[in-house]
Amino acid sequence: MTTGTGDGLIWLDTPAFPEAARTALADTQLRGNLRKATGTIRDKRLAVTGELGDWEQLREAGAALKRRTLRHLDRYLVELEESVTRAGGTVHWAADADEANRIVTGLVQAAGADEVVKVKSMATQEIGLNEALAEAGIAAYETDLAELIVQLGRDRPSHILVPAIHRNRGEIRGIFQREMAAWGRPAPEGLTDEPRALAEAARLHLREKFLRARVAVSGANFAIAETGTVGVVESEGNGRMCLTLPQTLITVMGIEKVLPAWSDLEVFLQLLPRSSTGERMNPYTSTWTGRTPGDGPQDFHLVLLDNGRTATLADTVGRQALACIRCSACLNVCPVYERTGGHAYGSVYPGPIGAVLTPQLAGVDKAPSLPFASTLCGACYDACPVKINIPEVLAHLRAEVVEAKRRGRRTPTPEALVMKAAAAALANPRRLAAAQRTARLGSHLLARKGRIGRLPGPLRAWSDTRDSPQPPAETFRAWWQRTHPAETHSGESR
Repeated sequence: MTTGTGDGLIWLDTPAFPEAARTALADTQLRGNLRKATGTIRDKRLAVTGELGDWEQLREAGAALKRRTLRHLDRYLVELEESVTRAGGTVHWAADADEANRIVTGLVQAAGADEVVKVKSMATQEIGLNEALAEAGIAAYETDLAELIVQLGRDRPSHILVPAIHRNRGEIRGIFQREMAAWGRPAPEGLTDEPRALAEAARLHLREKFLRARVAVSGANFAIAETGTVGVVESEGNGRMCLTLPQTLITVMGIEKVLPAWSDLEVFLQLLPRSSTGERMNPYTSTWTGRTPGDGPQDFHLVLLDNGRTATLADTVGRQALACIRCSACLNVCPVYERTGGHAYGSVYPGPIGAVLTPQLAGVDKAPSLPFASTLCGACYDACPVKINIPEVLAHLRAEVVEAKRRGRRTPTPEALVMKAAAAALANPRRLAAAQRTARLGSHLLARKGRIGRLPGPLRAWSDTRDSPQPPAETFRAWWQRTHPAETHSGESR
């Protein structure tokens, strides 16, 4: 399922984005599955957000709360630790994936368990927790339906909210029939691909795991600094089972998930469900504060994960990616993601947010192609419930990638030479006019039906993926000089 880590971030067994995307584009079944699923989620989201007259104000409030929290993150994290400890929980600090995995593995072993049930968690996927537990002889069972499908199919998540979005019902039925028996209770005889039947098969399969599990591992959507409360929102009830039945609960949470006050949930519990599943509220919203004698887990541990977040916080442009609430709205509107799916991104964070978050958490040298995996159309910015300006961060990271390549070369690239020549031409009116005349003359040799299909030399990489319009017969500058000779002469004399 995964191949290892790069600076604490799990990488999937895929080539760089351009090559992986080319393969994905040839998979018509994948594209059909993605188009149907993302289109359905988009329509539901637009319907429920349109019901609120103050939706834009809510977005602005969410963005402002996240900006304030990130500015004072150190203070709120210390307050969170004090509140959790006061409520009977234990807080652990993990600088990177290895440290987080060691902490969780040690806690499971200390509880005398050799298996855990899990609530869907991007943070545990990020650090490769399942693989680390397996190396220690501990089985980790995913209990979210989509995560279960991915796990049984020895597959990889391809979406933040719907990890099995690339699978259709027939494929899921086949996975259940082939694999469930090896993991526990087998699929029912005569299983159909009806959603109700598939959900019932998963429910029966997971029930025995819920009832016998002594340890659960969860993620967190939010944690409240003033009270020490941790929250998970989900739609299936599996989270509620994991959060209440086991004796020990271990939560792995990125440090950016903290919120200052309980009242802040008023904003985010309106933004998140509408942006993610197109629902007015989540069917299950679970919150817990430390431990309560005789009720729920009697041993609670909160693992606060850095894993590149502090370094990201230092980037005044890129830090806004840490405001992400993992709703996946940006994926569902992205024309690139809809055609390639999540596997092409090579990271547990796919889509537009993955294209900005992964290079920052792991380093742009580890994912240099991801900032370019976008048309910069801005749909992700319009959809983001906390107004992360993803196109701005993409452009910022692209500049970092280019600068890193420049520093690593003794001679300039062909692209750099072309850009330098373009800068020289644009800086001088006479050189620009000469370049325009040359381009106009040369275009007659290359153009077909008003379009230039392929440019020569180093410009070929540009034209391989797009057509270039043929230069006009007369430039604006030439037209102005011809039609306004008096103004042109006066301007030149000045």
